[in-house]
Amino acid sequence: MDYAKESARLHEMWGGKIEVVSRVNINSKDDLSLAYTPGVAQPCLEIQKDYDRSFTLTRRHNLVAVITDGTAVLGLGDIGPEAGMPVMEGKCALFKSFADVDAFPICIRSKDVDEIVRTIYLISGSFGGINLEDISAPRCFEIERRLKEICDIPVFHDDQHGTAIVVGAAVLNALRVVNKKIENVRVVVNGAGSAGIAIARHLLTLGVQHLKLVDRNGILCEGVKMNPAQAELAEITNPEKKGGTLADAMTGSDVFIGVSAPHIVTKDMIRSMNEHSIVFPMANPIPEIEPDEAKAAGAFIVGTGRSDHPNQINNVLAFPGIFRGALDVRAKEINDSMKLAASHALADLASEDGLSADYILPLAFDKRVGPAVASAVSKAARQSNVARL
Repeated sequence: MDYAKESARLHEMWGGKIEVVSRVNINSKDDLSLAYTPGVAQPCLEIQKDYDRSFTLTRRHNLVAVITDGTAVLGLGDIGPEAGMPVMEGKCALFKSFADVDAFPICIRSKDVDEIVRTIYLISGSFGGINLEDISAPRCFEIERRLKEICDIPVFHDDQHGTAIVVGAAVLNALRVVNKKIENVRVVVNGAGSAGIAIARHLLTLGVQHLKLVDRNGILCEGVKMNPAQAELAEITNPEKKGGTLADAMTGSDVFIGVSAPHIVTKDMIRSMNEHSIVFPMANPIPEIEPDEAKAAGAFIVGTGRSDHPNQINNVLAFPGIFRGALDVRAKEINDSMKLAASHALADLASEDGLSADYILPLAFDKRVGPAVASAVSKAARQSNVARL
């Protein structure tokens, strides 16, 4: 199938992938008076007296804003907020399909960090959570950080944390298959943008002790040109503090994770890795190395971001259940404990089925995934004292 041509045709036919559906029937004068004026004044006054009632008297408790500025849409780059709308609608459809979360796409016509933060804060009272999407680095780090400081609802940049959570689960199970301990393996993350930095942080939290983060200028270390977010990671990665190329970093490594560019990893780089190597070339739609080439060069486990290969590392395994769990306990934020819980829940779910080199993650349409992740996230929110229910 020509997905590009067929998708364009279907989008024209659909006229959008989501719609608003009323939860009440308005068929009589009494119906109108209860759902709207004069009756609606009473719930308004209840919320005025008690802010928390905004979660119980409106749909806010189940409503997430999916927000972009259109600067990093898929692999298309800065195409503008309106051009990013099909992706935001798609994300909203996934929220509903996989976790029964109502989500609404919002595309902001600004690249100014102050304007974006202020805009999102001003509308945050209508939602139970904020999902940031397709915002370019390093601006995305500051936008998320500042919003988390001023908003009383979860703010989650899926390109960072959703990716990191699923990668974390994949690494945990891949290491189970090859019988290696997380604290002993050497990990290389290539691509030090929003996803790469979040993956590195999450893996360190999971227990990785030997990690090198590589960007187009080489291994992140002193003397390499870096932005502030990269410089912060350079301080806590690369224990030997040695520079070099991607090839240098991969020599003697156990795990490669790519969130970078097509076909930049060679067979020789794979051959230079340790025995039973784990290779996740996740650049989309063209990976850093083709899976069959990685296998031919000696990679034991290979996972990509694509659905036409085994071990698809797909954010849809994470974000619906994470928000479902956060909304269910009315969490104030999504913290590291909740992210760790999500990774372990995903890993354990696949582990129950029996792991292999070609099965380290649940499949995207496994109906157990959303509830398992949501339950783990809700529990972690309560244990870390960010739940309000």
